[in-house]
Amino acid sequence: MNTSVFENYESEVRSYCRHFPTVFKQSVGSYFIDENGRKYLDFFCGAGAVNYGHNNPEIKAKLIDYLMNDGIIHALDMYTVPKREFIETLEEKILKPRGLDYKIMFPGPTGTNANEAALKLARKVKKRQNVFALMGAFHGMTLGSLAITTDKSSRAGAGVPLQNVTFIPAPYMFPQLDTVEYMQRLIDDDHSGVDKPAALFIETIQAEGGIQVFEIDWLKRVRKFCDDNDILLVVDDVQVGCCRSGDFFSFQRADIQPDIVTMSKSIGGYGFPLAITLFKPELDKWTPGEHNGTFRGNQLAFVAAKAGLDYMLENKIEDQVKAKSKIVEDFLTKEILPIDSRLQLRGRGLIWGIEFAGIPVEGLADKIEARCFENGLIIEGAGRKNSVVKLMPPLIITEEELTEGMEIIKKSVSEVLAEL
Repeated sequence: MNTSVFENYESEVRSYCRHFPTVFKQSVGSYFIDENGRKYLDFFCGAGAVNYGHNNPEIKAKLIDYLMNDGIIHALDMYTVPKREFIETLEEKILKPRGLDYKIMFPGPTGTNANEAALKLARKVKKRQNVFALMGAFHGMTLGSLAITTDKSSRAGAGVPLQNVTFIPAPYMFPQLDTVEYMQRLIDDDHSGVDKPAALFIETIQAEGGIQVFEIDWLKRVRKFCDDNDILLVVDDVQVGCCRSGDFFSFQRADIQPDIVTMSKSIGGYGFPLAITLFKPELDKWTPGEHNGTFRGNQLAFVAAKAGLDYMLENKIEDQVKAKSKIVEDFLTKEILPIDSRLQLRGRGLIWGIEFAGIPVEGLADKIEARCFENGLIIEGAGRKNSVVKLMPPLIITEEELTEGMEIIKKSVSEVLAEL
């Protein structure tokens, strides 16, 4: 298998390919196929970008039809039929049935673009520079989003100071610390040295932070804290939105309404680049063109995004995820945790993490992920020191495929631990 062209000419910044050292040629449903014809079950899911499976036939048919009829491909933010149909579908079939009233902004093609727009808008509306974010957060790799991301190695790549953010301990870090009271103290204490923030940015499930699921009570208290202090609550649903947690929006389980919501990845329907920033109508203080970008309206992505939403609703994907979540939890609890008493399990919906930090072996989760790949499963890591093996399969995965993938994890964990 020839990988020399990548190694000779592609930048050293490449990363995922180092973990999955083969050349892929096709992808169908829950599988990748390399150029030698070997199939790999996918528990990576494009980092959450292909929730509806690889080359979903229903979405693909609509894309092909659009292309064959010379549908417009690039239009900046001009009015187009695909944009209109996506907006109508999102508003009428997703937002209004959930009691949500949001304006829709198309900031650019990726999740970090959505968060950059949210940062700018929050600061513009509240006329404050500081924001609060949580330790363990990942919000993107451009300078604004990177400033509210805590991963040390990612931040080191900025090359400039990352400012105007106060990091708050995540609620799981210090169980004895009431983080909501802590934030209130920072605001009220005239000797805290902390400026009142324009917004609080959170993920209701920290994915890159190690699959940390925040409790409903904490989310409700955070909503009240923001209301009481004139602070905007921003929920980053880039990775755990689009039904990944079991509900379309990850915050639905807490029955709260953020002021701003950011989405990308599977909102593009087919793995296409699309991001949206949703915000309450009274926050729409932008002037025309004040925040823009050449690719803030990917027309193929609009077609796929609408088709993805239709597919999600017609196939009751939310219900599917909730049912499959129980299968995952039961298998991991009964078949994998007993392998070693030091293992821990966290998750919700179809995003789960097995924590290996309790076993004092450097790079253990990395070794297990590599063994999974050798055994035919694509899976990635997360968390502090990459100590968590992260399960994130396509939402359309069959129960048989789901069990097959977890059997590979069980086999890989057992093999690696036996070799220690």
